[in-house]
Amino acid sequence: MGSPFKDHHPLHPSIAKKLIPWTFYAMLPLVLFRVYLYPYPLRHTATTILTSSSVSPPPALLEDESSCDYTDGNWVPDKRDPLYNGSTCGTIKEGQSCIAHGRPDMGYLYWRWKPKQCKLPRFEPNTFLQLLRNKHLAFVGDSMARNQLESLLCMLSSVSPPNLVYRDGEENKFRRWYFESHNFSISVYWSPFLVRGVEKSSTGLNHNQLFLDHVDERWAADMNGIDMVVLSIGHWFLHPAVYYEGDQVLGCHYCPDLNHTEIGFYDILRKAIKTTLKALVDRKGPNDNGFDALVTTFSPAHFEGDWDKLGACPKTEPYKEGEKTLEGMDAEMRQVEVEEVEAAKMNSMHLEKFRLEALDVTKLSLMRPDGHPGPYMHPFPFAYGVAERVQNDCVHWCLPGPIDTWNEILLEVIKKWEYESRREQ
Repeated sequence: MGSPFKDHHPLHPSIAKKLIPWTFYAMLPLVLFRVYLYPYPLRHTATTILTSSSVSPPPALLEDESSCDYTDGNWVPDKRDPLYNGSTCGTIKEGQSCIAHGRPDMGYLYWRWKPKQCKLPRFEPNTFLQLLRNKHLAFVGDSMARNQLESLLCMLSSVSPPNLVYRDGEENKFRRWYFESHNFSISVYWSPFLVRGVEKSSTGLNHNQLFLDHVDERWAADMNGIDMVVLSIGHWFLHPAVYYEGDQVLGCHYCPDLNHTEIGFYDILRKAIKTTLKALVDRKGPNDNGFDALVTTFSPAHFEGDWDKLGACPKTEPYKEGEKTLEGMDAEMRQVEVEEVEAAKMNSMHLEKFRLEALDVTKLSLMRPDGHPGPYMHPFPFAYGVAERVQNDCVHWCLPGPIDTWNEILLEVIKKWEYESRREQ
């Protein structure tokens, strides 16, 4: 039998010339319809649907924006209400409950951080809880760690109520909550230096003592039971202190009554972070699921005048782009933290299941002088007129407020990690 194509002949040239134009006109609507529905080139992308055991890859990652720079952006008006308020969240620390304390202006609530190179989605409580299902997240550090924790608790409580299951120490410095719906625990550990330290007191030392070659075991001893840790330090390094390494005194900061060499605190901060991150790397993590760590960078204060005299933070709107520059101490503190995170990442490359990132919030926080409690750290401070001296808090953040953005970025980092893990499988 011959080839089935043996007797096949092409169309007559004149017929082909007539058909080609008609074919073009017939295909044109289909092409236009395809472009309308899918304006960008189609790519084969594996996605998953958010269920009780899976999470879709972050949209930004599907657009090849996994390296989004959240530090480069500006604050833009946003008409949406916060996810929570003082009546819907019962874990707001009294000093940060600005609305309940009578702050009259509400404009500070209606801004969102807009990165220039990508999108920062609104916080998704259900997604966060799903990603941290069966895990234990710990915030470790100073009062900024606690401030960030309480912001996160409030946003999560908008969909699932947390139960306080552990409390210890003065001023609730060690606490743990449990979200039964997702078998998820979240803790806060007071450790203002991350390394071992003795805090000054009204009856004893009038300066802090830091032992820079020992991590603070008050939290590090629990590391095997923690899956993810968010570290935050900085402001306590400005206080008078004596620094030790081994049995030797390295020097001190602002200790005129002691016979020690006066040294700056930037190198001390670096040593403390280095010791802490080395401890994380050496101990690797709690189990086969690995260990994740983030360092929240320094959060600038906004006192106008001396903080312990008549300093205040009276502004009611964010700084505009170019109006405020990251410089001086704020820039130095941030740089130390970012550099040490990058160094620790290099030193931990041999660990398959150890992930570390800097949660770089310094610049976006610098641009929000309006987000602090100010005089409303106390209830109705002007109820009986303007006092000669009113104490202001221009360090911590109102809840709700700009600090909620820190946790929006935290969620995006976790989503990126989850997507990368799934892509590697």
